[in-house]
Amino acid sequence: MAPGIPTAMDRPHFIGIGGAGMSGIAKILAQRGAAVAGSDAKESATADALRALGVTVHIGHAAEHLADDASCVVVSSAIRQDNPELARAAELGIPVVHRSDALAALMGGLRPIAVAGTHGKTTTTSMLAVSLTELGLKPSYAIGGDLDAPGSNALHGDGDIFVAEADESDRSFHKYAPEVAIVLNVELDHHANYASMDEIYESFVTFADRIVEGGTLVISADQDGARELTRQVAGTVRTVTYGEAEDADVRVLSIVAQGLKSQVTVVLDGQELTFTVSVPGRHYALNAVAALAAGAALGVPAAELAPALAAYTGVKRRLQLKGEVAGVQVIDSYAHHPTEMTADLEAMRAAAGDARIVVVYQPHLFSRTQELGKEMGDALALADASLVLHIYPAREDPIPGITSELIIEAARAAGAEVTAVPDKGEVPSLVAGMAKPGDLVLTMGAGDVTDLGPLILDRLSK
Repeated sequence: MAPGIPTAMDRPHFIGIGGAGMSGIAKILAQRGAAVAGSDAKESATADALRALGVTVHIGHAAEHLADDASCVVVSSAIRQDNPELARAAELGIPVVHRSDALAALMGGLRPIAVAGTHGKTTTTSMLAVSLTELGLKPSYAIGGDLDAPGSNALHGDGDIFVAEADESDRSFHKYAPEVAIVLNVELDHHANYASMDEIYESFVTFADRIVEGGTLVISADQDGARELTRQVAGTVRTVTYGEAEDADVRVLSIVAQGLKSQVTVVLDGQELTFTVSVPGRHYALNAVAALAAGAALGVPAAELAPALAAYTGVKRRLQLKGEVAGVQVIDSYAHHPTEMTADLEAMRAAAGDARIVVVYQPHLFSRTQELGKEMGDALALADASLVLHIYPAREDPIPGITSELIIEAARAAGAEVTAVPDKGEVPSLVAGMAKPGDLVLTMGAGDVTDLGPLILDRLSK
C-alpha cells in the first residue's frame, strides 16, 4: 500500500463516483496508489478520466458491482438508503464512509485550507489551487467543479498544502480540521437541512471551532451574515477579515472593471498590492482577495501570491464562455441561489455594456424554489429576457404546488420579460429566434441546463 492512503481506503468503492465531490476524492486516492472502483448512473467524461487513472467505473447501480473485498464504500448525502450497492455492503459487513470523512482522512498530516460559504466556494478553492500551483508549491486540492478538462477538479500534489471546498449543505464541513478556514458569506440555503438562520450560524460556529490551535479564520467584512458570525466566534479563534469595509483587516481599496477582467488594489499588513483577476465581476474579485488573505495566513508571501492569482482564468460553469456564433456569445452559469444569480447578472451587465442579456434559467430543487422563488424572479429582472424551465429535482421529490410558476410570476411582477418553457428541447430554437448579434446568452442553474449551451450554439450556426 502506497504511503498516504488511509488503511480503510486502500480498496474503496464509490457509489456515485462521477459526482463533482466524489470523483475528486476517488482521483486523489487513485493517484496515491489505491485500487479504486465505483459506479455512476450514466457514462460521462469524468468517468473516462477516472478510467484513465486505472479506476474501475461501472455504469448503473447493482449489487454485483461491489467487490467482496472492498475495504469500504464511500457515499455522499445524495445516495438513497435503498441503493442496491449500499444494501450489499451491509450484507457483507463492509464499512460505509461518508464523502466528508474520506476527504478529511486525505488531509491528514497536511496543512489544509477549507473554503466555506453559501456562495463562491468552488471559485475561491480553484483560485487557491491555481495560484499555489503557479508558485511551485504543488498543493493537493479537491474542488466542486472542473478547472478545464474533465477530472481536473482534484489532484494529489507533493507539497504540504491541501485546499478543499468545504460543503455546509449537509453539515459535512464539520469533519475537517483546517489550519486556515475561509468563510465567504453566510446566508439561509439548503432548506431541507436548515430551518432557520440560527441553525445556519450554529453550523458555521461549529466549523470555525474545528480550526486547529494557532490557525486562522479568514472571513468577509462586507456580508451581513459573515459579520454576525465573526461576532459569534470572537475570542475563540484568530480572525482575519477582508473586504471593502473600512474596518477590514485586508482592506480592498478599489476594484476596477477592465472588460472581462478586474484590477484589484488591497492593503494587507500595511502593504499596498495591485493585481489582476482574470474573470469578470466584483464577487469574483472579492473571492480572489479571500484567497490572498488565506494564503498569507498560511505563510505564503502576499507579494508573490497576488500576481499568481491572475493565472486563474475560470472554472467550468462559473461564467464559462461556451462559444460564439453569429455575434452571440453563449455563457454558462452555475448560479442557482438568488444572490449568485444577481452577482453573475450584474457582472455580465458590467462587461456587456449595451448588449442584451438573455437568460435560460433552470430552478434547482423544489425546497429552494419554495423558499426563494420570489427572490429568483427578482434576480431575473436584471436580464433583458428570460426563458424559465421546469424545476430540476436532483435528490428531491416534488412538493405539491411548487413549480417554476412561482419564479415566473415574481419575475413578471418585477417587470421582467419571461417565457415559460415546459419542453427543454425547444430552447435552442427559441433562443435562436430571440438572440441578435452582440447579445449574451446565459444558461443558468445547477442542473442539466448546462447541456443546452452547445445545442444553442449549433442552432445559431444554421
